[in-house]
Amino acid sequence: MTKFRTRLLFALITLIISVLLGLGLLLGQLFKNYYLHSFDDRLKKESNLLSMHIVNNGGIALLDKQELIKTSRILETRITLSDNQGRILFDSGKTTGKNKSRHEQIIKKAVTKKSNKQSKLETSSGNELHYYGKPILLNNKITGYVFLSAEADELKKAYRQIWWLLSISLGLALIVIILLGFRITTRYTKPIESATHVAIELAKGNYRARTYEDRLDETGMLSASINVLARNLQEMVKAQEMQQDRLGALIENMGSGLILIDSRGYINLINRGYKEIFKANPADYLYQLYYEVVEHKEVCQLIEEVFMTEQKVSRQMHLPLAIERRYFDVYGVPIIGSDNVWKGVLLVFHDITELKNLEQMRKDFVANVSHELKTPVTSIKGFSETLLEGAMDDRSTLEAFLSIILKESDRLQSLIQDLLELSKIEQNGFILSVQEFDLLSTIEEVLTMLRGKAEAKSIHLDFECSKDSILIEGDAYRLKQVLINLITNAISYTPANGTVKITVQKKGDKIRIQVKDTGIGIEKKEIPRIFERFYRVDRARSRNSGGTGLGLAIVKHLVEAHHGKISVKSEVGSGSEFIIELYQAFPKEK
Repeated sequence: MTKFRTRLLFALITLIISVLLGLGLLLGQLFKNYYLHSFDDRLKKESNLLSMHIVNNGGIALLDKQELIKTSRILETRITLSDNQGRILFDSGKTTGKNKSRHEQIIKKAVTKKSNKQSKLETSSGNELHYYGKPILLNNKITGYVFLSAEADELKKAYRQIWWLLSISLGLALIVIILLGFRITTRYTKPIESATHVAIELAKGNYRARTYEDRLDETGMLSASINVLARNLQEMVKAQEMQQDRLGALIENMGSGLILIDSRGYINLINRGYKEIFKANPADYLYQLYYEVVEHKEVCQLIEEVFMTEQKVSRQMHLPLAIERRYFDVYGVPIIGSDNVWKGVLLVFHDITELKNLEQMRKDFVANVSHELKTPVTSIKGFSETLLEGAMDDRSTLEAFLSIILKESDRLQSLIQDLLELSKIEQNGFILSVQEFDLLSTIEEVLTMLRGKAEAKSIHLDFECSKDSILIEGDAYRLKQVLINLITNAISYTPANGTVKITVQKKGDKIRIQVKDTGIGIEKKEIPRIFERFYRVDRARSRNSGGTGLGLAIVKHLVEAHHGKISVKSEVGSGSEFIIELYQAFPKEK
C-alpha cells in the first residue's frame, strides 16, 4: 500500500508542475507579444523617421541611393521605395525569382489598398518577414511610399532565450519546491503515519504500542489521544485477562464437574472436574450436541427440563461410572442474559458418593452396634430373670447360668473396649508414642502370648526372619496390638492341625511383615470389605470365637497411622495372607 506521505507529495508535485507549466506558457506568450509589439513599434518609428528624411531632402527623386543603403545597414532593415501605383523605385534588399515577385506583390497590394499595416512573407529559407509602410507626403500630396521590412530571426532567438530562462527558472523552482514539500509533508505526515501504525497494532491486539508526542498542534493531540486509548485498552485487557484467569482457575479447580451448553444445545465448556469424574475427552464433547455425547439419560432429561421450563432444577442421581456406581447431586440452571435473552444451560455435578457412603456406614454402624449389644444384654437379662425366678436354688444351674452371664459380660466388655479403642484411634488428636525398638523381639512376645491358644487347636506357629534383630521406629504397643489381632484371627479361622506363618523381610528402607495361614480363606468379592466395622466373613464362627468384628478396622487405622500399607491375598480353602509394609524410620510430618 502506497504511503500517505508519498501520495500527498505526489499530489502536491503534480499540482505545482501544472501551475508552473501554465505560468510558463502564460509568461512565454506575454513575453512574445511584448517583444513583437516592441519590434513593430521600432519599425513604425524608423519608417516615420525615414519618411521625414525623404520629405526634408526634396522627395524620392532627389534621394541618394547610397545613403539609403547605408541607412538600411545601420537599421538592419530592408528599405523599399515605390510610386503611387506600387512600382518599386528602390530596394535595398536583393531578392530574385519567386521571393522578388512575392515582395513586389506585397508592396503593390499594400499601395493599392492604401494600407499602412504590416504584412508577412515566408521566404524560401523559412524566415519570417515583417513589413511596415508609410506614405511620403510632399506638399500634402502622396508622392510615393516607403516600406521597411525585417527578418524575424531576432524574434526567434529572443523566444528561445525567453523559454530557456523560463525552463531553468521553473526547473530550479520545482526542485526547491519538491525538497521543501518533502520536508513539509514528512514533518506533518510522520505523526499521522505513526498514529496509523499504532492503530493497526492496536487492531492486531498489541496494546503496548505507543506513538511519539512531540508537538502541541492537532497531530500532537491525535498522538496523545492514540496513546491514551492504547493505555486504556491495555489496562482493560489486563483486567480482563486477570478476571479470565481467576474465572478459569475457579472453574477448573472447583472440584465439581461443570458443563456449559449454549442456547442451541452445543457444549461450549467442560471443566477439569467433569473430565476427571467421567473420564471425558474434550475433543469428543466440545461443540457437540449434548444429547449426542452425554451417555446418561437422566442427565439429558434434566437438561431438557431446564430448556423447557427455564427454571432451576436439582436432582440426585446414581450414575454408573466404569465398574462402580456413584451418587451425584446434579444442579441445572438456565443462563439468561440482559433483555431476557436466552444464553443456555449450566450444569454442575457434585459428587456425594462419600457422603452417601458415610451415611450408609452410620446406619450400618448403629444397626451393627445395636445388634452386637442386643445379644449379650438379652442373654444377661434372660439368665438373670431366670435365676431370680428360683433357678438360683439349683447350684448346678446357678453355676451354669453365672458362667454364661460372665462370658456374655466379657464379650460385652470386649465390644465396648474395641469401640472405645476405634473411636480413640480415629480422632484427629490421636498421637503415637514413637520410639525405636526391636521388631523381632515384639513379634516373639506376641507369639509367646498366643502359643497356648494355637496349641489348643493343634496349630503350628512358624516365625521366619533372616536377621537376628530389626530396629524400627514406631509405637511398639500399637504395633503389638496389630500383630495380636492378625495372628489371633489367623488362629481362629484356621482348622486344627493347620499352620500360621509369620515372615519378616527388609527391603530398602521398608520392613515387610507377612502373616499367612492355611485357613478357610476369603472370597474375592469380600476382600474389599473386611476392614469395615463389624464386617465378618463367617459370622457364626466369629461370634463363637468371641470376635467383635472391629479388629481389622483397628489394624487398618493403626497401620495407616504409621504411614504404612496393609493388603490381603486370599483364596477360598487355601488360606489368607496379610501383608504389612512399614518404614524403618518413622516419616516426618510435613
